[in-house]
Amino acid sequence: MQRGRLDDLAAFVAVAHARSFTKAAAKLGVSQSALSQTIRDLEARLGVRLLTRTTRSVSPTEAGERLLRVVAPRFEEIDAALKAVSELREKPAGTIRITATENAIDSILVPKLAKLLREYPDIHVEMIVNYGLTDIVAERYDAGVRSGEQVAKDMIAVRIGPDLRMAVVGAPSYFRKQSEPKTPQDLIGHNCINLRLPTHGNVYAWEFARGSRELRVRVEGQLTFNATGHLLNAALAGLGLAYVPEGMVQEHVAKGRLRRVLADWCPPYSGYHLFYPSRRQSSAAFTLVVDALRHRG
Repeated sequence: MQRGRLDDLAAFVAVAHARSFTKAAAKLGVSQSALSQTIRDLEARLGVRLLTRTTRSVSPTEAGERLLRVVAPRFEEIDAALKAVSELREKPAGTIRITATENAIDSILVPKLAKLLREYPDIHVEMIVNYGLTDIVAERYDAGVRSGEQVAKDMIAVRIGPDLRMAVVGAPSYFRKQSEPKTPQDLIGHNCINLRLPTHGNVYAWEFARGSRELRVRVEGQLTFNATGHLLNAALAGLGLAYVPEGMVQEHVAKGRLRRVLADWCPPYSGYHLFYPSRRQSSAAFTLVVDALRHRG
């Protein structure tokens, strides 16, 4: 393929991602009129409209979306490969975008990356809290963090933490008015603090297991949040029972600020894993981040 045609495709990808000729032109360092002409020439050559233009926005047509899905990843792979080559002669640098839960960021990512970031000031890590099963390729993340069971089979998974357990906790003030639940079914009569997941807006069902028996309980209560930190604070305030990672509450339980119940129904499960596409070209910065996070216990 001629170099000019590759440039035209790169221009199309830039406009489609930016949804704006003005922003794409600034990123490419060309005039808006020249960029518009490039896209018109590409559309004329292909014989199909790739972008729908209005006075306020630009968006890919069906044909444009199809081309974007095929072409954009190729340009990303080329960019990653070029960065990897250049980093062979330069110090590791770049921005690594990771999506993870609030607890994974606080308990694993920040503590493990602290030393690396001090040693390599040109490495930047952007951490985005997300409780959904994000499509990291579509959302342009470099990697994601989830428990081992949640990682898709077509991803490379690297364990970054030990096995986890969940915990059901409530404040002593809450239990002065409510009896402790002895089985997961007893939660139906309790004021439980819910977590709403972004995926389809569902409220998370509390998961329990003992022996071969597994249960998912959809609890009810007055409060619902979309972050586990809020669940913990509400439980500490005596506003209900919370279902959170064990590590978040161990100190509070030890000091008597919270009381744990149903511990025998909360067995360990696969800990946090960093995952990323198998076809991802690893930069020196990304390789260092993965190695720093790798679990060695």
